[in-house]
Amino acid sequence: MVMKQMKVPQLAVVFGMGLFMVACGGGEGEGPIVPPPPAPAEYADKHMPAGWWADAAKMEEGRKIFIGETNPDVNCASCHGKDGKPVKAGARDFRVGERMKLYSDSVWIWRISEGVPNTKMKAWKSKLSEEDIWKVMLFERNFGLAGKGWDADKKSWVDAASVSAASAAAPAAPAPAGK
Repeated sequence: MVMKQMKVPQLAVVFGMGLFMVACGGGEGEGPIVPPPPAPAEYADKHMPAGWWADAAKMEEGRKIFIGETNPDVNCASCHGKDGKPVKAGARDFRVGERMKLYSDSVWIWRISEGVPNTKMKAWKSKLSEEDIWKVMLFERNFGLAGKGWDADKKSWVDAASVSAASAAAPAAPAPAGK
C-alpha cells in the first residue's frame, strides 16, 4: 500500500512538470520570437533576383540543393529536416512563419552565406554560389512563408506574384559605361 501512495505523488509531479513545460513553450526549442540582427552592409542591398519568387524551376533546384541531391557535401535537410522541421537541436524551424517573416531576404542570404556565430550553422558560401544560396532560400521560405516574396520597398513579405510582377515592371539597370 505504501508503494502505491509513493507512485501517485511522483506521477502528479511528472504530470505537473509536463503541463508547466507546455504552458511555458518548453516544446518549441527556439525560445522567444525576436527579430534577427540586420544584415551587414555587404548583404543589406542583396535581394532575390528579379522574377525568382514565383519561379517553380528555380525552387525545385533549391529543393535538390537543400536535400543534398545536387551536392552531397551540402545537405541542409540533415539539420533542418526535409520538411523544415529540425532534426538536430538548435536548427532553425522554417515552419514557424511568425519567426521567419522577421527575416528579410537580405538577412536570410547573409545567414546562409556566413553562418550564425555561436551555433552549429556554418557558412556555406565556400560550397555554394550566391545563385545557389538564393535557390536554397527560395525553397526554404515555402515551409513557413509559402507563396510569399520579400518586397524590398515595403520591407515585408507579400504575395510572391506581386513581387515578381513589380520586378518585371521595373526598368532594367543601365549598362556600365564603355561596355
